[in-house]
Amino acid sequence: MAAFTTEYQRLQSSYTDSPPGEEDLLVHVADGGKSPWHHIENLDLFFSRVYHLHQKNGFLCMLLSEMFELVQFVFVVTFTTFLVSCVDYDILFANKLVNNTHRENQLIKVTLPDAFLPPCVCTAQIRQNVLIIFILMIAGVFWIHRLVKFIYNICCYWEICAFYKNALKIPMAQLPYCSWQEVQARIIHIQKEHQICIHKRELSELDIYHRILRFKNYTVAMINKSLLPIRFHVPFLGEVVFYTRGLKYNFELIFLWGPGSLFQNEWSLKPEYKRAGNRLELAQKLSTRILWIGITNLLLCPIILIWQILYAFFSYTEVIKREPGSLGARCWSLYGRCYLRHFNELDHELQSRLSKGYKAASKYMNCFLSPLLSVLAKNLAFFAGSILAVLITLTVYDEDVLAVEHVLTTITLLGLCITVCRCFIPDKHVVFCPEQLLRVILSHIHYMPDHWQGAANRYETRDEFAQLFQYKAVFILEELLSPIITPFILIFCLRRKSLEIIDFFRNFTVEVVGVGDTCSFAQMDVRQHGHPAWFSGGKTEASIYQQAEDGKTELSLMHFAITNPQWQPPQDSTAFISQLKEKVSREKGAVIGNHSFLPENGVFTSLQSVQSESEPHSLITNLIAGPPSLVFQRGRDGPLDPASSLRSFSPGQNVPGSLHTSLLRNKTGRHTAGSGPDMKMMSSGSSAWEGQLQSMVLSEYASTEMSLHALYMHELHKQQMQGEPSRHVWHRQDSDDSGESGVEEAELRRPSLMTIPRSSTYPVTTSRTLDLREEPTGLLHTVHRRYGGISSSTEPQRPFSQQPMGGWTESSPPQHPAPVPEEGLEDELPPQMHQV
Repeated sequence: MAAFTTEYQRLQSSYTDSPPGEEDLLVHVADGGKSPWHHIENLDLFFSRVYHLHQKNGFLCMLLSEMFELVQFVFVVTFTTFLVSCVDYDILFANKLVNNTHRENQLIKVTLPDAFLPPCVCTAQIRQNVLIIFILMIAGVFWIHRLVKFIYNICCYWEICAFYKNALKIPMAQLPYCSWQEVQARIIHIQKEHQICIHKRELSELDIYHRILRFKNYTVAMINKSLLPIRFHVPFLGEVVFYTRGLKYNFELIFLWGPGSLFQNEWSLKPEYKRAGNRLELAQKLSTRILWIGITNLLLCPIILIWQILYAFFSYTEVIKREPGSLGARCWSLYGRCYLRHFNELDHELQSRLSKGYKAASKYMNCFLSPLLSVLAKNLAFFAGSILAVLITLTVYDEDVLAVEHVLTTITLLGLCITVCRCFIPDKHVVFCPEQLLRVILSHIHYMPDHWQGAANRYETRDEFAQLFQYKAVFILEELLSPIITPFILIFCLRRKSLEIIDFFRNFTVEVVGVGDTCSFAQMDVRQHGHPAWFSGGKTEASIYQQAEDGKTELSLMHFAITNPQWQPPQDSTAFISQLKEKVSREKGAVIGNHSFLPENGVFTSLQSVQSESEPHSLITNLIAGPPSLVFQRGRDGPLDPASSLRSFSPGQNVPGSLHTSLLRNKTGRHTAGSGPDMKMMSSGSSAWEGQLQSMVLSEYASTEMSLHALYMHELHKQQMQGEPSRHVWHRQDSDDSGESGVEEAELRRPSLMTIPRSSTYPVTTSRTLDLREEPTGLLHTVHRRYGGISSSTEPQRPFSQQPMGGWTESSPPQHPAPVPEEGLEDELPPQMHQV
């Protein structure tokens, strides 16, 4: 057990999410007046089903989806068995003649049924093959398990359907046009009537998010603290992150919900894992359990591998045939989705954010197409196209050419070769502007390591971003290799982190009244988990081990407050948001005085340039054009004032000029104004489509508002970190070997942040606590200058060096913030653009 080391310290359970004086409140309802949804015991499962049914667009759509999944499984197993045992491939490939093939010196074509074996022969071959019998037995047991689960889920979701109709007054026909915010507002409203949760008189938005995302918040926190996933150094490839759906399933099975996991139910951690006395024994027990699950994965590897291959073959073959270039397209990796996810962010919110950044991310990766590969691809496409043109011409002249052996195969392969070559040929109209594209990506994904700024044109940055945004072909290959690699990761890599995992769950689990045990990071408390470099200086009491990395706490808090404007943040969070808003307010005059801000602002221009043409009501375009239909605050001389838009954000208050807040309050106010059977889904004269359009406008404005906040916060953070080395997921340590002594050290560190112990390799710099009131003025000018793409930076760039895991970035000595250069004219500072 001497090899077990950890860096995590116990946090005090200081969180309550109840109104003052209601911490021990139990509501009693007379037996005769209880509703069918009074005191739901497992609210985690209940709210998750409510959300799942909403995302599936109603009961009927969900029912058909589940049924077709069962049918697909039967089809894959049956069709594969038929192809293996019931087809005579010698006849199919014309290697053997069929009886009565020649009749009266006339050649009769072989039909497809001629290649099928008789049923008796097919059945005999299946019975003689022991491997097929074994696989069919396992597939049958698995299908019966899924069938029983399907029937049980249908019964449960029928109750959820009744909850929508009777309690929320939302018919299933109108559910696809109802946003989740509307459903959530109604759930909060009916809490007073039905007492879904008896431990609290009122539910908050955060209560519902905590119950739906309890386990996902733990996963996001472990990835943020570099506990998961496991990283490898592969020769010729460098550092590789391997995180697949199979590996994710095993992580959740071991830690969260499987038999023998750390949780005794959906909402409570086992009591023994909350005590530090037997941590070594629990770590040894967890290590043994990981070993057995790894051995089980190893034994089931052949069966899972066969299923993965068959499912991938049947799923992607038709797509590849129709669109051969689809394998050259990119997608957000599973690791990227977890790394970029905010605390308390639902699946549809994350998907919306990443979808908006997809186009800019694809453009950024296409900037790094190799010129050498481009030359080779052009010439290869020319030769293949020439041969293909001749074969197609001969086929048009005489169709008998297709009867020649391998002609059709040659035409197919040549077409595939041309399509693949086109993926490596850049568009002649592409402009090389990686810095601008990376900032547009940042406005949507909200997270970026510090060393990427100013290094967007480097291949090191591109390779690290490729871990988040990978090729579709790489994604499929990783899923196919997952059954082989996963057992070895569990047996040889994950077991060594057993003690760190035990300490993580003990130290970062808090009990919230009316919610249960939750991840403390999910509270988004800047006092417990804020980072001094992300504007929490003076408010945070967190040590370096308790701080969330990459500004996760601060950005998650801002995102949740913007998404749920009616949520009342805790006092510390409110003070943090108010201080940021006050900082923006002080710069209002400087922005208004800049008359050229609007037409030359590269942030809004870049955001507008990557908007999908399918979005008919882009608020980012409205930010630039400023139509009178949107209530934005303008400067005295006319141009749009972004500072006022930022300053209008005020959680818990209906601030004039905040369109998102006012519209949402009007929208939810109509829902919660009445109760009982007479409460309608929408106001008089409004249709479902109008309500959906209004929800789209609200969602787009909230997304735009969060994009502006993310850019603004990153610029402040960049100024703060100019004199300090970055500490991000690629450079920070997995463990600092602090052990249990960190508890006493944390108490010594509480009075001041100036004495936070550093790693042994951490460069010694003057400690500095960020205070927004001491920030240099004119920051919005700096945002305009750096994000506008119209000026050259005169600041010396820091040398880029990719360090292995477990070390700090020390490629250059600490630098003090460089003086901001004076604003220049556009003619004096032309954009640095190079055509590929």
